[in-house]
Amino acid sequence: MVDSADKLAYFQAITGLEDPDLCTQILQAHNWDLELAVSSFTSNHNNDPLSSSSTTATTTTAVEPSISPVHRYDSTAIAPVAPSPPGLAWKIITLPISIISGSLRILSGAVGFGFWAAGGILSYPLGFIGLGSSSGRGGDSSAQLVTVSAASREALEFVAQFERDYGGSGSSMPNFVGEGFMDALTRSRDSFKLLFVYLHSPDHPDTPAFCEGTLCSEVFSAFVNENFVAWGGSLRGSEGFKMSNSLKASRFPFCAVVMPATNQRIALLQQVEGPKSPEEMLMTLQRVLEESASVLVAARLEAEERTANIRLREEQDAAYRAALEADQAREQQLREEQERLEREAAEAERKRKEEEDAQERAAREAAEKEAALARMRQEKALSLGAEPEKGPDVTQVLVRFPTGDRKERRFHSTAAIQSLYDYVDSLGCLDVENYSLVSNFPRVVYGTDKLSLSLKEAGLHPQAGLFVELN
Repeated sequence: MVDSADKLAYFQAITGLEDPDLCTQILQAHNWDLELAVSSFTSNHNNDPLSSSSTTATTTTAVEPSISPVHRYDSTAIAPVAPSPPGLAWKIITLPISIISGSLRILSGAVGFGFWAAGGILSYPLGFIGLGSSSGRGGDSSAQLVTVSAASREALEFVAQFERDYGGSGSSMPNFVGEGFMDALTRSRDSFKLLFVYLHSPDHPDTPAFCEGTLCSEVFSAFVNENFVAWGGSLRGSEGFKMSNSLKASRFPFCAVVMPATNQRIALLQQVEGPKSPEEMLMTLQRVLEESASVLVAARLEAEERTANIRLREEQDAAYRAALEADQAREQQLREEQERLEREAAEAERKRKEEEDAQERAAREAAEKEAALARMRQEKALSLGAEPEKGPDVTQVLVRFPTGDRKERRFHSTAAIQSLYDYVDSLGCLDVENYSLVSNFPRVVYGTDKLSLSLKEAGLHPQAGLFVELN
């Protein structure tokens, strides 16, 4: 249920009154029946020429809606009504809040449709059916809001019943959509067609003849099916009843042509009340189509342009993404190449460092070895003592090296063979440590087994010639 604050807000929005105290007094006078209060206000307001003039002056130039010639009638008499002036003028109709909120796809705004009028716009809200109580027409407007499934089921039931009553074998009929009014309105908007609305009064005496002779006329039904989206609702159904209140259908059969406007409103382009022949209906609908053709074409062109712009943006986005991905791939490739070069440089630096360390280590070891050899040669040279003078107990030794060098020295005949090796080592003429001293004739190798023999015991006194043989 809608509380008093919401009803006050709705009433202010519908009537345009800004004084909340005045709106509260009007609602209280009608026992807070929103529909009754709105109907009372709009009836008094529209019947007061001064009030009507001032209201429309604050919004836009008002023109009476052009309605093709109709015959007002009741069950006993038919009286002609003077035709309206030519030209297409629109009424902007506020839809029942229950119909809007009962749809999954609320019409948030016209796509390519809007407030276009040849001679101006007469804009007035027509009540929020379903918010108050005792709405008239034998219905209870305080019923729960129509859900999507209920609206679709109601439309499907109407179509099925209409086919049973008037379809017959071989007969034609308008292709009424089996969905709620808001969905049908959306369908008409998306297909760039006007919405043909038929409100079915099963109890009216002219209904059967109109349905059989006009709606199910082959020419008329074919024209409607080709040029309109058709929606029908029975007054016995919730949506049909509420739409009859919104469109202020006072005579039946009732047909209307509408299109989406803005802010959950529809533009009423044409309404036809009372029985009409197929020719009259065709002439009226043809006129509406001709006068609204520019709007529909503009809407289609706008939608096509919007679609083309969307496609162009998508193509540009795709090209941008492709270029971005290519740039990212190149950047990734450059990063990988940079990382590879850095790894190779790091590996080369590591190897260079290792080589430098190895060279430094080898140089250090060589230096240490050379120092050790120098110390060893010095020690061995010291161990030999001073070279003795020539004498009977002194042996003259000649040593030949593989390089051709010859070295001579005198030793005491009692000196050991080891002294000869120490002498050779002290000279530093060899790069190897493993060698032997050998005599030629006869060939004798003075190896480790003879190191302790004296020169005299080894037969090398008083003189000897030896050569160095590398092992």
